[in-house]
Amino acid sequence: MNGTVGLGRSARLDRSRARAWTLQIHYRWESTGSEGTLRDAFVETLTSRKIAHRRMPYIRWLVDLLDAHLPEIDAAIGAALQNWRFERLSAIDRAVLRIATAELLHGEEEVPPKVAIQEAIRLAEAYGGDDSPRFVNGVLDALYKENVRRSGERG
Repeated sequence: MNGTVGLGRSARLDRSRARAWTLQIHYRWESTGSEGTLRDAFVETLTSRKIAHRRMPYIRWLVDLLDAHLPEIDAAIGAALQNWRFERLSAIDRAVLRIATAELLHGEEEVPPKVAIQEAIRLAEAYGGDDSPRFVNGVLDALYKENVRRSGERG
């Protein structure tokens, strides 16, 4: 994947739509009991849905990040939740948080943290409940600040 520097409007739009597809793939995976991998759910999605070819690399990248790092991603989200249990999150909020956290923890060269957070808020606005955008913003902001703090301790 290339960094976001110099991405044109069309490429940014493709990435936004790729995130929305990843959300749908995650929802499909979770609604079937989280059996198999997200990659399996992606392949299954391709049997019934047509996804623009130019969005496929970013979807694959996100799905692979989620498959490779899900326990770490979930732990980071859980640590950022205040007075809330991970299991109580709605399926949409959980998926949005996982996608954004994957980008925050493993895509810094690919996606600036503020872009990952803003895109997650947009997904929450489009697919979540009334309180989802504020909730997602608060959790990701806490996660981002904790990561910055930890990075400062290591550096």
